[in-house]
Amino acid sequence: MNIYKYTGLLLLTTFLMGTAYPVAKLGLGYTTPLMLMGIRFLFAGGLLALFSAKRPQPQGARAWLQIMLLGLFQSAGVMGFTAYSMRWITSGESAIISSTSPLMLLVWGALMGTAYRVRQWFGVAIGFIGVVITFGAHLSLDPGTLLALAGAVCFTVATLIINRIGPAFDKSVLAAYQMLVGGILLLILSFAGEQPAFELNFTSGWVVVWMVLFCSIVQFTLWFYLLSHSDPGKTSSFLFLVPIFSLLCSWLLLGEHIAWYVYVGGALTCAGVFLVNWQGNGKPQAEETKAAKAPNPLRMKEEM
Repeated sequence: MNIYKYTGLLLLTTFLMGTAYPVAKLGLGYTTPLMLMGIRFLFAGGLLALFSAKRPQPQGARAWLQIMLLGLFQSAGVMGFTAYSMRWITSGESAIISSTSPLMLLVWGALMGTAYRVRQWFGVAIGFIGVVITFGAHLSLDPGTLLALAGAVCFTVATLIINRIGPAFDKSVLAAYQMLVGGILLLILSFAGEQPAFELNFTSGWVVVWMVLFCSIVQFTLWFYLLSHSDPGKTSSFLFLVPIFSLLCSWLLLGEHIAWYVYVGGALTCAGVFLVNWQGNGKPQAEETKAAKAPNPLRMKEEM
């Protein structure tokens, strides 16, 4: 692929990923967190399912149960917790915490006996230091921080699930149905535990359209185009741009005050994610074999 085209599409895709956080927080002024995320994934999953109708479909009860489990953690768990966290913390802070999932995956892999490079452990260390710096002196176990961490844990679990079941499904079909499942679960939880309401106006309508079309369907399509026309490891390593774009969009859209230590902490967290994800050339064969068995911090983004 032409380097200019590749760079442009990569920046556009990570930009769309980053906008999901501030746009969601903007939408929370007109509806409840679970209702907003439920609407997003119900429409996005439904549209993507229609686009994928001619692709190979899941067969058997086991396949559908696996999709439901993935939808529970990926769409319902990740975005449900993340949306609620923004009632207490900024969208930029929530994005930084969510970006720590690859660091959690590496720690989990190590506990399971996987050997990683020193570079990757260095990435974990500075990544978590970055999270601490981001929250400065007010780092505490408040509801927003705990909810954002719960979202990152759900993302980690979802990645482990997709590593196991992903090869058996068409990627577009799996993404569509897990979003549908997540959307339905979120709406059920909204009606059961919230006082669901939706104030329909130009801004709230724009939020839904942006999140359904651009943050879900367009971003998904572009991401898989990039992965299929480039080196997936190299492309995925640039996911560190997501929290950077999120911080910038939070400032532009919401006027969120960003202290200097948030920039420093965010930069360290992004650097840590980059070091964990970056796949250099020339790995020894034995190391490649071990890495193939390890939970891959990139896989969820590649599959979903």
